[in-house]
Amino acid sequence: MLWACILLPQLALDSVLRERDDPDTPLVLIGGATQRRVLQAVNPAAARLGLRAGQTLMAARALADGFTCVEADPAQVEQVQQLLAAWAYRYSAQVSLHYPRALLLEVGSSLQLFGPWPVLQARLREELDALGLRQRIVLASNPVAARMLANCHDGLALSDADDTRTALGKLPINKVGLPTEASEAFTRMGLRQLGEVLGLPRDALARRFAAGVQLHLDQLLGLRSLGLEFYLPPDRFETRLELNFDVESHQALLFPLRRMINDLAAFLAGRDCGVQRFELHLEHVEGPDTVLKVGLLAAERDATLLFELARGRLEPLRITAPVRNLRLLAADLPAFVPQHQALFDPRAQQAQPWEQLRERLRARLGDEAVQGLRAEADHRPECAWQLASQGASGTLQAAADSRPGWLLAAPLRLSEADVQLLGRAERIESGWWDGGDVRRDYYRIETREGLRGWAYQDLAEPGPLWLQGWFA
Repeated sequence: MLWACILLPQLALDSVLRERDDPDTPLVLIGGATQRRVLQAVNPAAARLGLRAGQTLMAARALADGFTCVEADPAQVEQVQQLLAAWAYRYSAQVSLHYPRALLLEVGSSLQLFGPWPVLQARLREELDALGLRQRIVLASNPVAARMLANCHDGLALSDADDTRTALGKLPINKVGLPTEASEAFTRMGLRQLGEVLGLPRDALARRFAAGVQLHLDQLLGLRSLGLEFYLPPDRFETRLELNFDVESHQALLFPLRRMINDLAAFLAGRDCGVQRFELHLEHVEGPDTVLKVGLLAAERDATLLFELARGRLEPLRITAPVRNLRLLAADLPAFVPQHQALFDPRAQQAQPWEQLRERLRARLGDEAVQGLRAEADHRPECAWQLASQGASGTLQAAADSRPGWLLAAPLRLSEADVQLLGRAERIESGWWDGGDVRRDYYRIETREGLRGWAYQDLAEPGPLWLQGWFA
């Protein structure tokens, strides 16, 4: 087995920055007691002002001004970790959140599907960057070793147990996850690296240190296994974003909406499913939420398409009160079936599939404005086609080019002097069972301009020709 550890050293800070559209503004995370507020993390812009983690807020304000303070929110960090576990589930069935700010993935069985480790690692980094999260990634022969090696390395790949042990031996003793008392005791003994500790007799270690120290060392070397609880994705997706200010325009909601949709797409990819309906709740300072419902005719999980659909529903909406928070809820998560395409797609590069165009039209024009057609087993032309929400195929069988592609909303009277009849008549007698009885002779016609149409003569009331449709 091969284990990858994805360490997120700035997860708390990145969880805040990914929700803001002003990354260059100096920002710090603060925590601690009310009497002594402490800077827990700073972004690069704040670091350039001389601020650093561990400073008191009072000292930071004395040193610089013009930076934004945000309260550290453990619940927000936990929400992002759950999202990452759902995302990682796409690449491995064994995903664990055993360590804080880290993901453990068993990837040995995934390499046949996703390619060699360098290819998979590059893909992981690309998607984590898109999610706005900084990372360090290490591959090792057991999960504990991968996690501890990530404290000092990034990009290290060790597929062999001997190579893993060699790399572990060079780690500083305070970076291998030992209890503080044990690491300090080893340091006082003059042991600076893990390899020096591993060289000591086991019975001597057992006499001087608690049993947990030897257990951890054995787990580092893969001699004993670590009991991991593996992640299981939930059956629904829900996320909430606090805007921290009142929003009254659609434009200001687009950036947080895009981030929430990207998180939804990552969740769907991890569960290997799509979404057919989701709700966007606009939480106001006062009054009930404004609920925006987005429904699709088929399951989708493309982030760009889902954002365009949500945006199309949001922009025509009249915001009656300032929006303070956003909440996205998706409970209808059916299986996702990718669209089948030919190896050499003849469409132009700029063209988009009909399914995506259909959903965009429905989002812009409304659900009732876009309809499909369904064929019905009826010889009367005006009854042979019916509106259908999904354009399901019917049971009518007709030879190609035997019926016009464009039927008029109402028949148009023709002058026989202006048209030429082509071929013999086709008689249609039908509808006696529903009160819409017709007896007609249909002709193919050609106008003086060369247009070809379909016209009939009513046998019940002999008279002129009536144009009912045009051929392409």
